[in-house]
Amino acid sequence: MRLEQTGWMEVRDKLKNPQGIIMATGSTEQHGPIGLIGTDTICSETIASGVASKASMYLAPSIGFTPTEFNMKFPGTISISAQTFKSLLREVTSSLLKHGFKYVLIVNGHGANIDPIKDVMIDFNNKLFFKSWWDFPTVNDIRNKEFGDWEGMHATPSEISITQINQRVIENTELKKIAENPPQKLTKDFIIAHSGDKHGTAEEHHRAFPDGRVGSHSAMANPEIGKKIVNASVEGFLEEIERLNSTLL
Repeated sequence: MRLEQTGWMEVRDKLKNPQGIIMATGSTEQHGPIGLIGTDTICSETIASGVASKASMYLAPSIGFTPTEFNMKFPGTISISAQTFKSLLREVTSSLLKHGFKYVLIVNGHGANIDPIKDVMIDFNNKLFFKSWWDFPTVNDIRNKEFGDWEGMHATPSEISITQINQRVIENTELKKIAENPPQKLTKDFIIAHSGDKHGTAEEHHRAFPDGRVGSHSAMANPEIGKKIVNASVEGFLEEIERLNSTLL
């Protein structure tokens, strides 16, 4: 159901019965010693693919270049401005709606995307929607049970567990030693103050969290837990699609 692997006539014929389309947004940024740089995009795309398959909906190409300036002291990170991200999202959404898709539902995987997405939603009244993959109570029950306070905020064991299902696992001995050393746990006040990836400048962030983890004990990651999280998130999105389809007549 990937849009880029579909012919235009197939899209035309499927849209004879108007429906929504799924799209993943993530980031291209460091994720600690053993996390992949594409973690956020991999997580959201993994879940979005499962949702699209079960809902028999098209999956648009993912948007993996997004705002992540606070991580630019870590090599490999690619950041674009919030304004550029909003312009890109606005134009992609416009294109899809012009072809007759009923709505666009974003599966988001990056905290700094949330406010820009909300801004763009204003331009598309009841046509653009989003949820982050962790927004569902069933997902957070798993995260709390398996990782508790060690989930942290960045390079989390949950997201790295998802990448380990189908992607490369970093086995570098020195990097694994760093990851096995628990980071400092975060206070609830810190988490509240920094939600949505409000981590200050790149210099400040690197100085505070030099190995890239933000209170997250990523060495606890496990692909079997990742599968549970993916399944729970997919089910949450399927319920959201049912809601949208019933209200957007």
